[in-house]
Parts: sequence; structure tokens; C-alpha cells
Amino acid sequence: MYDAGSERILDAQGIVGKFISTRNLTKELCGPLERDDYMVQATQDTSPPKWHLGHTTWFFEKFILREFSRSYRPFDERFDYVFNSYYETVGEFVPKPSRSTISRPSLESVLDYRKHVEESLGELLNEQGDDLEALKRVELGINHEQQHQELLLMDIKRNFYQSPYRPAYAKGRKPGSSASEEDFTSFQERTAEIGFHGHGFAFDNEMPAHHEIVPPFSISSRQVSNGDFVAFIEDGGYRKPQFWLSSGWEWRLENQIEMPLYWEINSGNYSYFTLYGMQELDLHEPVMHISYYEADAYARWKNAKLPTEAQWEVAASSQPWAEKNWLETGYFAPISGNETFGISGMGNAWEWTISAYLPYPGFRPLEGSLGEYNGKFMSGQMVLKGSSFSTPKGHSRISYRNFYAPGSRWQFSGLRLSRDEANGN
Repeated sequence: MYDAGSERILDAQGIVGKFISTRNLTKELCGPLERDDYMVQATQDTSPPKWHLGHTTWFFEKFILREFSRSYRPFDERFDYVFNSYYETVGEFVPKPSRSTISRPSLESVLDYRKHVEESLGELLNEQGDDLEALKRVELGINHEQQHQELLLMDIKRNFYQSPYRPAYAKGRKPGSSASEEDFTSFQERTAEIGFHGHGFAFDNEMPAHHEIVPPFSISSRQVSNGDFVAFIEDGGYRKPQFWLSSGWEWRLENQIEMPLYWEINSGNYSYFTLYGMQELDLHEPVMHISYYEADAYARWKNAKLPTEAQWEVAASSQPWAEKNWLETGYFAPISGNETFGISGMGNAWEWTISAYLPYPGFRPLEGSLGEYNGKFMSGQMVLKGSSFSTPKGHSRISYRNFYAPGSRWQFSGLRLSRDEANGN
């Protein structure tokens, strides 16, 4: 089916296959969980795994089956309240911090719900596989669920860390290797096309593609490592306000932040909590679970800065995309010694930029309730680029705009340094 808006072909059979594989992967990610794990919500940022299973299913039911299938009957009308996330135009919903207070529906009921929606969607596409809008909605739903696959692992890790048992989600971690020497690649001033301008799926916040003048800059050949960050800590970086933004310093003091999330120090030895459990800190592995404030402070300490979103896209566009440590590989940690700026190192952790998450010139959100997906969050957030080890294959693009509040750090976030060449910064 031809999509004139993005000059591509939408194949119903291919979308059905992607839908099935995506749904199966979500269930596989829940395989290591015990029954009680499905209801845990350790912080206001996280959600119970059972909620993720229900919400991603509700998305397909609410925005596709209810709108395109005349014969579809909702599985349970009460699910609109339980599994709506933040769509105000759809109706009321459970406040995010209270999601774990709703014990029903049962896990079995949620799994039955998933099966019911999957079968109904398969029937819809068999009957209306030539409906372009329906196919586009299913494609959006697939990408939405892929986002929640990464969120699911983020939340499981945070939930497990809360437990005194510190359970391991996975087994069989690979040994690390030495990180490469840090080097900087220079780029001359140019007018660059920023945003999505390819063929395939993209979220509305990646568009429209537009031109920006990018002054000369240089960018690091690798992400900042754990060892690099230890040097910042031991030099008193967390105790020196000259390296911190005012709001960042207040955030650090209020939350008593002394090191990245999941790090601990005992008798001078650093350890950290991973999806493989508590382990000795791998100094060569890219640093993760730092806020924008911490990333910015580290960059200032190094007499450098974080790249702008446009600088990052220019640098990433200069190299061919390489195979990464995708979620589907089943390895749930960054790969140390794989940080060369050949894009391969951009699959370890999301990279903070210095750019605020704002609309591109000419941005138009999707029509209707789906317009709430991205556009209404364009305030008080910072952009991250790249991907992480928990990003599904095919869910990463140079134009992809991840975004979080500057104090957030339970996501798999790290940094890469840059310098402005023009002023010698």
C-alpha cells in the first residue's frame, strides 16, 4: 500500500509479521519475572510490568480496533481507565504514581486481553489490509510497544534495585575489554538537514526536516566511560558548584546525589547494580544512569560541552550505521571496548545533548488524541540521541528524539563530549 505522505510502501503482511514478533518479544522480556514482580512500582517514574503489558495492548484496542473494526467488542470497558497513560482527550486515567495500587485485573486477565486484541487485530488486517490509515496506525502501535520494551527493562531494573535481595534479571554477563583512547573528530561549519528525511517510519516530533547552520565543532570518538566518571567523582566534581547549573546544584543537594544511580562504594571499591545483579564496576564500560545535570557538570569539568542535537546528527551522518548491541541480542548491558565513533558506540547508552526538546519549525502533531503522543511534552525536557543496549532493532534512527527531564536518570543515559571549534571552548 503506497503512502504518498512519506513515499513508501506499507505492506500489510510485513506489518502483521512485525506486529507478531514485537508482541512476542514483550512477553519474552517478562520471562525472568516472578508473579509478584509484575505489580511492583518502585518510584513515581516507573510502572508495574503488568501495566506495561496492558497499556501496550490498550493502545492497539483504543486507537485501531475501536476505530477501524465495526465488529470489535472491547475486552473490558474498565480497561480504558486502568491502562490509559496520559491521553486527556480519551478520558480519565489512574495517575502514574498510583498504578501499583490497582491490583485488578489479574495477570491472567491481562494476558487474555493481549491474546484477544492480537487475534482481533489479525482479523482486521486480513479484512482491511488495504486501509492505509489502519496500517499506519498499526505501525505506530508497533513502535509504541518497542518504546515500552525499553521502558520495561528500565522499570524492572529500578524495581529490582529497590529490593534488599537485589535479584539478577539475566545471567551470563560477558567480560569487559579496554575502552579506546579518547580522540576528537572535527567538522567544518555547514548547513545541515536536520530531522527525518528518509523512507520509513518516524514519529511526528522528528519532522519536518529542516536546515540549520552548524558552526565548526569537534566530537569525541567514544562515550565517557565509568573510569572517566570515577576521576570526576574523586576530584570532588559533585562537591564543586562551579561545574553545575544552578538548578542542577539545587537538584544535587536536595536529592543528596554523590554518584550515578545504581553505584555504591565500599572500602574505596566501586560496584554497581546491573540487570545481571550487583557487580564490580567495569571502568571501561560507558557510564550510564546519569542525569542531564551530571552529564553537563562532567563536560564542564573536562573543559568541554555536550553536543547540540544538530551537531550530533551531523557527526552521526558522517559514518555508516553499523550493527549494534540491540535488545534482540539478549545481552542486557553495554559492551565495553566498543565506543569508537563509527556509530557502533552509539548503541550502548543514550547520549544527552545540550538541546532542549522543542518543536522543529513547522512541526504539526498528529491529528486527534494521538497528537498528545509527543507534542505536549515539549517543555522542560532535554533531548537524548542514539540508542541503548535495550533498544529494539529497527527502532533507532539518526533523527530519533528521545527526551527526559534534566533530573531523570533511571533511563540508560550517558554522554559524549564535544567542543566548539570557533571559540576554542
